[in-house]
Amino acid sequence: MEVTEAQREIRLVYVNGAVGQSVSGVIWLLSASLGTFLSVQAGVISLFVVRVFIFPPTQLTLRLSGRSATLSSENPLDGLAVQVAFIVPLLIPVIGAAALYNINWYYPAFMLVVGVHYLPFVFLYGMKAYAVLAAVLIGEG
Repeated sequence: MEVTEAQREIRLVYVNGAVGQSVSGVIWLLSASLGTFLSVQAGVISLFVVRVFIFPPTQLTLRLSGRSATLSSENPLDGLAVQVAFIVPLLIPVIGAAALYNINWYYPAFMLVVGVHYLPFVFLYGMKAYAVLAAVLIGEG
């Protein structure tokens, strides 16, 4: 399978990443709401706990919509997709360190990590839109 075919399959299976983006958006809104209306601690904990497990709700949403939620075994980019998924959980200690130093750095640190997490998506999906999204998150973070 050629790279362009692999990227096309990834865009098709994961709907250009729109499902994952939607799930992520709901998680961030939940965290912001809890942080605003309940407590900063509730917002921080909710984003930490739920964001680490973003892949299962994305998979569930894809399957409930009747779509395939897996790549073909011939897709050479499947390994990259798995590796990219672990970037955010592996960088949680960096976010935690920033938050321990200054709690106001928690969300910006998370934005930086998620922005860096989106950089490999440019190649994975073959979409420059992820470079723009990464730049916005990194810049705002």
